[in-house]
Amino acid sequence: MSVIFPSLNWFEELRNRFNSNQRDNQVGVGTCDALVGVACGEKLFTVQFEAFECTNVMELEDESALENTDFYLELHPNDWKDMIINIKENNGAGLSFTLNTLDLELSDGLAKSWTEDQYRQDLFFRFNQTFQYFFDASADVETVFEEMDIA
Repeated sequence: MSVIFPSLNWFEELRNRFNSNQRDNQVGVGTCDALVGVACGEKLFTVQFEAFECTNVMELEDESALENTDFYLELHPNDWKDMIINIKENNGAGLSFTLNTLDLELSDGLAKSWTEDQYRQDLFFRFNQTFQYFFDASADVETVFEEMDIA
């Protein structure tokens, strides 16, 4: 069954795949406690990580709710699409599409802080591999992309 990106259903499916025993997502990864925002055009989501799992995903009504996140990841919708396609093709992000590489290559970075709280934003770097495993689980999700009215 195909799931539309970006949507709450897609993030819920990703959470289920990440938490399943079918992927070796968490081998070598310690506990992770972070509330991560995801911005894709006008669509906004939060992803809650607690200990060794993703415990919750939510769709947000407006960007002011990102204020509660430790940090948020923001890419243009076409860049999210390219990353997800790359993950599918490689069963995990290729070097050009890892979260770390994207953060380094983007002029204003991938991980951002709504409140300019560098301590909370540092969680992106501290738990980066867990977040990468989370998005790499999208290799197992049959994804279709919503047509978005974007420039």
